[in-house]
Amino acid sequence: MDTIDAPVRPQHPRSRARKVRAAALLAVVGPGLLAGLSDDDPAGITTYSVLGADYGYQLLWVLLLSTVALVLFHSLGARMGVATGQGLIGLVRDRYGARSGTLAMALLLAANLGTACAEFAGLAAGFELFGITRHLSVPIAAVFVSVLVLRGRFHRVEHLLMLLAAVFIAYIAAGFVVGPDWGKAATGLLVPSTPMDRDALLIIVATVGTTLAPWGLSFIQSYAVDKKLAPADLGNERIDVVTGSVLTGVIGFFVVVTCAETLHVDGVRIDSAADAAGALEPLAGQFASMLFGVGLIGAALLAAAIVPLSTAYSVCEFTGHEGALDDGFRRAPVFYSTFILITGTAAASVLIPGVPLVPLLVLTQVLNAVLLLPLLLFIHGLARDADLMGEHRASRLESVVYLVAIGLIALCVVALLVLTMT
Repeated sequence: MDTIDAPVRPQHPRSRARKVRAAALLAVVGPGLLAGLSDDDPAGITTYSVLGADYGYQLLWVLLLSTVALVLFHSLGARMGVATGQGLIGLVRDRYGARSGTLAMALLLAANLGTACAEFAGLAAGFELFGITRHLSVPIAAVFVSVLVLRGRFHRVEHLLMLLAAVFIAYIAAGFVVGPDWGKAATGLLVPSTPMDRDALLIIVATVGTTLAPWGLSFIQSYAVDKKLAPADLGNERIDVVTGSVLTGVIGFFVVVTCAETLHVDGVRIDSAADAAGALEPLAGQFASMLFGVGLIGAALLAAAIVPLSTAYSVCEFTGHEGALDDGFRRAPVFYSTFILITGTAAASVLIPGVPLVPLLVLTQVLNAVLLLPLLLFIHGLARDADLMGEHRASRLESVVYLVAIGLIALCVVALLVLTMT
């Protein structure tokens, strides 16, 4: 008996269009998510932990405004990379001359090296919570991220880093475990208030510096170039950037509320995220403490790969050498040598006996905010350059918004300096 094959139903045009849009979005996802989520590194988690432990829910509005600034400038960085096909440091050198390019490169190197040291310090502290000495964890982590970048292909490296970023769900889980006061959290998020003293301004500036880090601005632009995104990808790339930036703020929010609801209520003061993880156990249980520690290790591994990668991109742009993840060591020796040098120096610094790196994590983020200002001014000038950006040039309204954001950051930094000197 003959069988009659069931007719193949044609795919509905709307369903087919949705699949095409989803595939296009997945093709560009990466720069925004990785640049945003890597801001929640050990230095960032430490800053947010101190913010919650010392001030409860009061300064959550600083995190909200910092996240808005992150969306603005990371979106601009991705757009500049797509429009020009160049990274930030290369553009500064070409448009403003070698002296300005050298200044921008020096600022970025100082910020990136300090941040890379902070990543390995946070990683060491996270593993020590589980009884693993830094003399074992730090070298293994340094070798792991180096092999990942040196031996992996672009898309494989990207996928592994994005998989690693999934560990941040631990902080969201920890936030729900402690049962925060959502009413107080909403008030702190939407109603600005602050004590007018040096310590409060210090943590405000540190929050800005850790959320909108200099290395992130350089990385997202260079990574968009390395990913070979085209102007047609910009719409989907905006979704990628906004998603990464918002998730950064959400994770920071849960770190703050976790510490506000436990450490702040009990008057516990901390110096680092590792202190926060240890202090959580008697207040919120071993599960919350373990989640905090796991999140710290995952955050450190992700950022320990991304920050040296950002530095390698910038050094190649400044020196005019080729540098991309798919090039291999022979074709891009400067790129890979820079990555190894930054990774090795940061890891070795953590292993020096008696170096108090972890307590200095917040101060490295204050330094980030100070170094951020000249870089933002360079970015604003480049974004307004019609010859450079063409149809993607920043509009007058966008320019005003960028200047307002830069002005607010400058105001916080100046106020901190004034209070420090008086």
